[in-house]
Amino acid sequence: MNSIALKSFVGLRQSSPEKPQLSVQAKPVTVHHRKMKVIAGISSPKLSGRNLRVAVIGGGPAGGSAAETLGKGGIETYLIERKLDNCKPCGGAIPLCMVGEFDLPLDIIDRRVTKMKMISPSNVAVDIGRTLKPHEYIGMVRREVLDAYLRERAKENGANVINGLFLKMDIPKDKNAPYVLHYSAYDGSGTGERKTLEVDAVIGADGANSRVAKSINAGDYDYAIAFQERIKIPDDKMVYYENLAEMYVGDDVSPDFYGWVFPKCDHVAVGTGTVTHKGDIKKFQLATRNRAKDKILGGKIIRVEAHPIPEHPRPRRLSGRVALVGDAAGYVTKCSGEGIYFAAKSGRMCAEAIVEGSENGKRMVEEGDLRKYLEKWDKSYWPTYKVLDVLQKVFYRSNPAREAFVEMCADEYVQKMTFDSYLYKTVAPGNPLQDLKLAINTIGSLVRANAIRREMQKLNV
Repeated sequence: MNSIALKSFVGLRQSSPEKPQLSVQAKPVTVHHRKMKVIAGISSPKLSGRNLRVAVIGGGPAGGSAAETLGKGGIETYLIERKLDNCKPCGGAIPLCMVGEFDLPLDIIDRRVTKMKMISPSNVAVDIGRTLKPHEYIGMVRREVLDAYLRERAKENGANVINGLFLKMDIPKDKNAPYVLHYSAYDGSGTGERKTLEVDAVIGADGANSRVAKSINAGDYDYAIAFQERIKIPDDKMVYYENLAEMYVGDDVSPDFYGWVFPKCDHVAVGTGTVTHKGDIKKFQLATRNRAKDKILGGKIIRVEAHPIPEHPRPRRLSGRVALVGDAAGYVTKCSGEGIYFAAKSGRMCAEAIVEGSENGKRMVEEGDLRKYLEKWDKSYWPTYKVLDVLQKVFYRSNPAREAFVEMCADEYVQKMTFDSYLYKTVAPGNPLQDLKLAINTIGSLVRANAIRREMQKLNV
């Protein structure tokens, strides 16, 4: 059902034939970009006595990255975040490419995971990570640390960081009139002062419950509830998780997702999520803890967190001079639930489109300038989302299918392809012979899974 709904999304590649500018395919890419930039410059009026003014709503990875890029690009930037010490319930895994691409300092990375255990419904554990090179790892971060760092870097590059709660937005009736933002500004006293801010464009990076999305009638989407407990475990138990993460699959921990134990600086994050059975989330969390109980024995819960996570992009991600990024746009992958990298990347790409379209803040931008971000995003990442959507539908549908999935994960070729694609956010080129072997093994695993499911159904009759 989700895949059918995706076809109508604004900005996705299925709708691109409606845009005539995409028909110019014979020209080199560099010439194409220069031409588009000149057209934008001619059609957009120059700003007199000031630079383009843009507000970024939300100070997570998407908002922080967007604000930094805007500030660097000469844009008068305002970043509004309601909770500067926010600790979003998030596994906190980031791919290796993000460390270099976003120039992240190593001291904000709590753990460098080089080993993973995928644990089946019957508690068969498969070790993953044998194909990693010595320098490769998955970074584990705490969101309150990462988010604060990105906001501070945005501030250093000229962004005005406002501790405030975005309330609503007045949409302009005239073409180049400003958007009027209404927000409550906090001064540390706990009471907010109502204020307004006029801007030329808005980037909505305010998460799954985005008020910016509601302001532009962006539509709803299915969402998962993520529930996570941070557990301080004894030092001798923490040694086990020094560079190891665990993922549990099974109907007991989630009917449509997975449970996890991810290491942090001095504790572990234990969590799970679900789309279809949100009311049972605490039951699934208890089951996740029970599956890992021997390894976290003696632990003390130091924080409990819960938050919605989008399951697919919103029907609309752009309207006028307002664009959505990160969770607000719905950029969380199926199957893995990954969102940090895609949030930061989308924020940066959207901001780059604004900087380019405004000629470093000297001209007004139009919807066409922001649409370039969507076109670039969909071209780069649409295949990734579709592949993971298919994987979730195939392998998360029953316990026998999950057993087959874990069995597949034992294959070194599967591990190499998976890790290469995850760490570097590219579709890893395959070996035709190995691909054929993998296809045969996958079919075999699914046949065995279906046979097991039928036998289980007979026992339940």
